[in-house]
Amino acid sequence: MKLSIIPSYPDSNKCRMNAHYSKEGHPGLREAAEYIKAQLERMKERAGSNIRIEIEENVVSGSFAMLFLGHGISFDYRNLTNILMRISSIDSKHSDPSVLVNAHFDTTLGSPGAADCGSCVASLLEIARIIIDSGWVPPRPIILLFNGAEESFLLGANGFMRTHKWRDSIGAFINVEATGTGGLDVVCQSGPGSWPSYVYAQSAIYPMANSAAQDIFPVIPGDTDYRMFSQDYGSIPGLDIIFLFGGYHYHASSDTVDRLLPGSMQARGDNLYSMVKAFAESSKLKNDHERESLGDAHDYNDEQAVFFDYLTWFMIFYSRRIALMLHSIPIAIFLIMPFLLRMMNYGLYCCFVTLYDFVKGMILHATGIMLAIIFPVIFSILRLLFSSYGMNWFANPYLAFLMFTPISLIGLLIPRTVFRVLPLSQDVSILKTSKEALSDEARFWGAFGFYALLTLAYLLAGFTGGFLTFFASASMLLAWISFYLSINFCGHQSVRSTVFYVIPLIPCLTHSVYFGGALVQFFIEKIGMMGSLPPPYGFYIPDIAIAATVGIATGWSLGPLISICGNWLARSSILQFLLHLGVIAWALSSQFFPYSTDAPKRVILQHSFLTADANQIVDSSYDVAVVDSNSILFLLKHAPEVAKELHIGPEFSFETANMSSQRTFMVCNIYYHACQDTLTKFT
Repeated sequence: MKLSIIPSYPDSNKCRMNAHYSKEGHPGLREAAEYIKAQLERMKERAGSNIRIEIEENVVSGSFAMLFLGHGISFDYRNLTNILMRISSIDSKHSDPSVLVNAHFDTTLGSPGAADCGSCVASLLEIARIIIDSGWVPPRPIILLFNGAEESFLLGANGFMRTHKWRDSIGAFINVEATGTGGLDVVCQSGPGSWPSYVYAQSAIYPMANSAAQDIFPVIPGDTDYRMFSQDYGSIPGLDIIFLFGGYHYHASSDTVDRLLPGSMQARGDNLYSMVKAFAESSKLKNDHERESLGDAHDYNDEQAVFFDYLTWFMIFYSRRIALMLHSIPIAIFLIMPFLLRMMNYGLYCCFVTLYDFVKGMILHATGIMLAIIFPVIFSILRLLFSSYGMNWFANPYLAFLMFTPISLIGLLIPRTVFRVLPLSQDVSILKTSKEALSDEARFWGAFGFYALLTLAYLLAGFTGGFLTFFASASMLLAWISFYLSINFCGHQSVRSTVFYVIPLIPCLTHSVYFGGALVQFFIEKIGMMGSLPPPYGFYIPDIAIAATVGIATGWSLGPLISICGNWLARSSILQFLLHLGVIAWALSSQFFPYSTDAPKRVILQHSFLTADANQIVDSSYDVAVVDSNSILFLLKHAPEVAKELHIGPEFSFETANMSSQRTFMVCNIYYHACQDTLTKFT
């Protein structure tokens, strides 16, 4: 046996996932199945005479192939255990359309799995208890599937969909998942069609859904049982609902009950029970045969709708057909506005010159947005050139905002600083208006046009996240009307007229900060397990990614303000303050260690075997790898107790260390364990 080191390349991370085995076959998995079944049997004893309870332990075997992260993978599985409960009225039939609620009770090696997915199992048990104890008789059957092999590439759900007698009766499903220990329980996937998201919008008590998540999810290196129910082995309408935050402990030994975020389970339970009732009572619930007979004429086959929650207070939902009309309005207003402003008094030529100035304003605004992203990226690179380690913000996410937001604001304001007055093509003497007023007009409509153009691009690309820029452009239009009216009373450059512009933007700004902040937090939590590129440039990738994300969130959130408020913000004193704030945050960040008990560093220790054929072992080794940009050298330098735990003495040298080849890592049979328990200094 020898100890060797695995290069932290991106493909290595992919292969790690491909070699990712759950606790299938572990005694604890059998105990979990027995516990779930025992709880369900106790509930059955309490059920009234008007309700039918069926409980099954379903053992599945099979084989299938799938495409995951660009890799073709084949599976052969046997004797996997699923536990099912079917709750229905006493006179129901097995062919009656039913509602499936799915959660998996397996977890990953080395993880207790409290959040992923013990929390999901607990939610389903509680749903069963409430239905039975409340005396409510569901008008359509409710099937609760506790599947025992999700972490091994969705095997349990595959077995159910391929073999179980109830599979064809399912009219809708809800898949409950976790990629963290709580927080927002977001609808990340919905479909086919818009009906599932519509039911959610109508029934969720604490709505946490965003159709933009459906645009992002396909690029995330992961998958859920939603795929089996809605795509690979059925076209069942359904929802994929996932705990997003607390990702530091996802698939780790620290995924324990005490780390579940307060309130998350209650909010999920309230939403889940309300949704189950709404699906069961819906007249659109159809079994597989009925859906096939309806064909294209039914709502199941319409296009994805647009939906989002506003600060979890309420849901906004509209169909794709309405989006086609609604999201086209901003660009139409942008193109028509020069003619409305100039046609009556100044003629057609002046209209086109005004439109040309509006396009200049759009280009300048787009430049500001780009600089808002580029400046923090450059700043992050410069910081790492003088820093001994990166990812200082990992355990302290507020550092990312302190370090990158001020620099991003500078980039956003640079075009306004360089061009105090927009270079105009219009003749000021003919229009009898000041250059400042015309400049502000062109800047505003240019910014408006920028968001309108993005909204149209989203629409044409078939994505459903265009509401983000549509909300910004619609709010800007209201703000301009308020600003224009206030000029007549307060004057063009008065503070009061600026306030009148800002007030209508507050709902949009609040939502943008809420969504942008959540996005940054999500990426920060996940960056510690996303792998890294080869040195020396791979060291910079996490900081660059977070800097760019903060820049996007800043530019998108504050961009609508700049066209009018830039007069007050693009002052040298403010820019100097922002620069000083960024430099101070840079200096302070060096005092913060990247990891903590609540944000541990992930280290993989795996036992690898190299075989010549099925029976001959050529070589074996214990391999150690990390899954973020801070190398093993960093690990051993700042946590010497890890070296002691791994029996690495002072004579160890990275120049002479055995480096596992990437190819071997990709094909070897891996047993690994995320050994946070040994990292006492990091935790």
